[in-house]
Amino acid sequence: MVPLFTQESPYLGLILLLVLGSTGLPFPEDAILLFAGALVAHEVIDPVPAFVVVGCTLIMTDLFLYSVGRRYGRRIIDHKTFRKRISPERLSQLEGVFKRRGSLVVFLGRLLPGVRAQIFLVAGTLHMRRALFLVADAVSAALTMGLWGGMGYVGAANITTLRTHLSRIELFVFLALLATIGGGMLFKHCRKRWKPL
Repeated sequence: MVPLFTQESPYLGLILLLVLGSTGLPFPEDAILLFAGALVAHEVIDPVPAFVVVGCTLIMTDLFLYSVGRRYGRRIIDHKTFRKRISPERLSQLEGVFKRRGSLVVFLGRLLPGVRAQIFLVAGTLHMRRALFLVADAVSAALTMGLWGGMGYVGAANITTLRTHLSRIELFVFLALLATIGGGMLFKHCRKRWKPL
């Protein structure tokens, strides 16, 4: 069932979820992109406006994190919350890689759910050129939207087909589980019986 806010104001709802997710609240970006793809499949939103709205929001939230890192520098990185996620040794390695291949780190970092925010903060702290950051981030965001949004679209489009086969899948899983348990019990019994005295 589509949540109420997506029925009333779907684009605003997606923006809100992405912004909240970027602040550390439990709204994973990849899940939101899957959801956006499903909304396109169900014709709740149109693909082109969705791509523009979601893409601009992603880039703006990433740029915000970059700007925070650039503005507050080491004070952010040295904060205990940040240190829980990345050790000082790992951070030193990351800084070395940034100096050599900063745009590649941003591009690949955006594809990794657990380290996105940290990488954007480090990019700002190390004063990576803003234009270079934006280009790398925008290209990676387009790839991310295509990947996760596309999966959401295909998955939602095929959900009816999946439902028709769901009872068969459930039966197969139940029988496989039953066979596994039965086989394990039989193996245990045989092992005890034939154990040398």
